[in-house]
Amino acid sequence: MPTASLEHVNLTVTDPARLADFLIKLCGWHIRWEGPSMANGHTIHVGNAGSYIALYTNTSATGGHRKGQPLNHVAFQVDDLDAAEAIVAQAGLEPFSHSNYDPGPRSFYFFDWDGIEFEVVSYE
Repeated sequence: MPTASLEHVNLTVTDPARLADFLIKLCGWHIRWEGPSMANGHTIHVGNAGSYIALYTNTSATGGHRKGQPLNHVAFQVDDLDAAEAIVAQAGLEPFSHSNYDPGPRSFYFFDWDGIEFEVVSYE
């Protein structure tokens, strides 16, 4: 049976540079590639050596809370949940649904500017 790892996720957003800058701060990532893309769009790949998120936009990209249509959320594992939450709040985004499952991880969720839901998890 083959094994796999996640190589990338591709999201349509209204402002890829804003979300890339935020993910660099939140996750310690870097921009792997940036340039023109399909349908007169623009894409930024932000991540690490092994995986990334492609942030795509074009003139028809719109935002708005739309959980589950079709994406439920994207989750990041961090080593310092409190520091990650501070970065989210400093960006003007609102953390919610904090959890602390014993013996599992602590976590919280937030929506970005386009209504994409993210979860941040720590096993600290």
